[in-house]
Amino acid sequence: MVSSGMQPFLWAGIAAAACLAMLSACTVVVEEELRPAPQFCTREYDPVCARAGPDFRTFANGCLAERAGLRIVARGECRRDEEPRICTREYRPVCATERGMFRTFGNACEAGAAGWRIVDNAPC
Repeated sequence: MVSSGMQPFLWAGIAAAACLAMLSACTVVVEEELRPAPQFCTREYDPVCARAGPDFRTFANGCLAERAGLRIVARGECRRDEEPRICTREYRPVCATERGMFRTFGNACEAGAAGWRIVDNAPC
C-alpha cells in the first residue's frame, strides 16, 4: 500500500507516462525525394528553354539547365516575341536589374533590348 504522502508523486508519474505514450504515437515521418544536381554535364548542343520565375533562358542542354537549378519548359531555344531592337546612342543612363544584379545602361532602349528591367531613370 502507498502512503498518502506519496500519492501525488504516483499520480504525477502516471500522468507523465501517459503523456509520453501519447507523444510517441504522434511521431510523423516526412520523406522527400531529392534529386541531386548533376556534377558534370556534356558539351552536347541540344538546346532547351528553362524558366526561373518570370525569366526564361536558353541553355545548351538540359543537364546545364538542371545544374543551374532552372526548370525546363521546352525543347529548343527560348523564343522572343519581338524583333531585335535597334537603339540610338543617346546617353540617358538608367539603372536596370536582372536576377538580383544591377547594371547601368546608356539608355532605356539598350536595357530593354538586353532583357533587363529598368528600376530607376538614373545610373545605379
